[in-house]
Amino acid sequence: MVHFTSPHFLIAMKLIKYLLLGALFGIVLIKGEVTSWFRIIEMFRFESFHMYGIIGSAVCIGALFVFLAKKGNWKDAVGLPWDPMVHEKGWFRYLAGGTIFGLGWAMTGACPGPLFINAGAGFTTFFVAIVAALAGTVVFALVKNRLPK
Repeated sequence: MVHFTSPHFLIAMKLIKYLLLGALFGIVLIKGEVTSWFRIIEMFRFESFHMYGIIGSAVCIGALFVFLAKKGNWKDAVGLPWDPMVHEKGWFRYLAGGTIFGLGWAMTGACPGPLFINAGAGFTTFFVAIVAALAGTVVFALVKNRLPK
């Protein structure tokens, strides 16, 4: 018998909620052609506004939600008051990281989220990019403390 108040059931429901939300997000990205290699190349060649419009809309919506969360005293997933991350000052790390991220995006034709969406859509060559991205994450974790600030 399933107890609807058991911790395992509640955790499973939360995971299912996130899985469904992720699947919906993937469908929206595919239908909006955000995961299309051709759209991404158009963006990097400055041939189309499509991707810039989507990215700009996402930034504006994200800023709106951060503003509303700060003003509305929203709670996080655990129920604690939401506190946005405070980033350390310094521009070099962001310039270097953004450049590496952009180069990887331009070479693969997808940023990290669409890598998984394209692989799930049946484009198996994206598994190579996923392995490379995961390897890059491991390398970063190994050298993180030795990088300049």
